[in-house]
Amino acid sequence: MTANAPATIRRHSARTHIGYVRKVNEDAILVRPDIGLWAVSDGMGGHAAGDFASQAITEILDRLPADLDPAEAMQEVRKALHEAHQLIGVEAAGRGSGSIGATVVVLLLSAEHFMCFWVGDSRLYRLRGDDLEMISSDHSLVGELVEKGLLAWDEAENHPQANQITRAIGVGETLEIDKRRGDIRPGDRFLLCSDGLSKYASFDVLRRHLAERPIHVLADELLEIALKGGAIDNISVIVVEA
Repeated sequence: MTANAPATIRRHSARTHIGYVRKVNEDAILVRPDIGLWAVSDGMGGHAAGDFASQAITEILDRLPADLDPAEAMQEVRKALHEAHQLIGVEAAGRGSGSIGATVVVLLLSAEHFMCFWVGDSRLYRLRGDDLEMISSDHSLVGELVEKGLLAWDEAENHPQANQITRAIGVGETLEIDKRRGDIRPGDRFLLCSDGLSKYASFDVLRRHLAERPIHVLADELLEIALKGGAIDNISVIVVEA
């Protein structure tokens, strides 16, 4: 990545919501425009467990100092995710009540490039012009079917195994983090979200809203789509404009 521009405050909007069914919000979000970092984490493991995992991830990421250059920031994000993996694993062992974990998607922006890190099925999309692209790919059973060309992402949302993820921070001995790097062009918009949004909003719905609506209302409006759909899960949305 090229020189960072921490003084450039990217326009963004962000919301997280418990939804209509869950008793606890196991999602957590992080907004750090001072270092060009945004993150969404979706916890798993039941009451007082999933929320611990997602909060642990965002809190450790939030410790990153503001004076990192882009290369340092990438290294520190990876270190933070591995630290969270160890911490959550220790917590799960101490509780003795099964696995505790969380998905995460992290967006890092520099002056000219983005870097995405992810584990699980929380997503990053990029709108460029009228084209919406899913930057991440779900670490899930249905995600594997999509990668093989057997399903489209919109079809995957209604699959009976849609919620079965294959990777999570805090679960298993080894943490595998996927990453993707790309360029930034003026007007690009990025959407980070938990599956509480993606199960209700198709690619076309997301594309239309990201292309047509002002940045400051987007998180609220996308949240409203999930709420009108029934909101059986927690919902987290962050929209960032390059």
